[in-house]
Amino acid sequence: MTAIANVTIIIPILNEADNLPYLFASIYSLNPAPQQVILVDGGSNDYSIVIAQDIIKALKADNKSSIDLAINWQVIESEAGRAVQMNTGAALATSDILLFLHADTKLPTQAIYEVMTAIKNSEWGRFDVKLNSRQPMLWLVSQMMNWRSRFTSIATGDQAIFIKRTLFEQVGGYPKQGLMEDVELCKQLKAIAKPACLKTKVITSARRWQQHGTWRTIILMWQLRFDYWRGISADNIRQRYYK
Repeated sequence: MTAIANVTIIIPILNEADNLPYLFASIYSLNPAPQQVILVDGGSNDYSIVIAQDIIKALKADNKSSIDLAINWQVIESEAGRAVQMNTGAALATSDILLFLHADTKLPTQAIYEVMTAIKNSEWGRFDVKLNSRQPMLWLVSQMMNWRSRFTSIATGDQAIFIKRTLFEQVGGYPKQGLMEDVELCKQLKAIAKPACLKTKVITSARRWQQHGTWRTIILMWQLRFDYWRGISADNIRQRYYK
């Protein structure tokens, strides 16, 4: 890493112990580096907090670069729920730009540079996404997610939403609901400013499709989005999503 950028990465985690080493490796490879990284645990019972803290200690102990040591790493706890966790992290952010990252999503090495460039002309934005699978159907799913997002100006959390902190505070942060908090936030944001739709791809986990079946998951996702659009409560949708 050769520089520190005015960006805070906020990551909600819940039982991500197995994935944390890959998450840290991804963040640690960013060039430039973010000014601050906040991991917000929502009640893990798999030692995620301890593992994250140990990794941070090891990075600081092994690192000989003053630039890398300047990154403000934090691991905090909050109530469960991505919206609550991300808002809790945002309240502690010291940077002017916030980047919300799912624990199973990998940023490209130049992600922070791209965010800093895009934010000069847009107050918020997101990346294109690619599911980490070689299945042709999941490649198509990725493409459809990107096309839909570009057409509607609605992004999902998998797309690593970034936003100026002042705008995030203006809209009151993520709405406090059990699911679709990213969709609801984008609805508010796009009424204020058009998003930057970056073609650079983040790589996100395909584990839900792999565990529950590709077609079954595709159909469920479309049903849930349609139901949310027609006014079904986020709590109802959340119960069906996690069932």
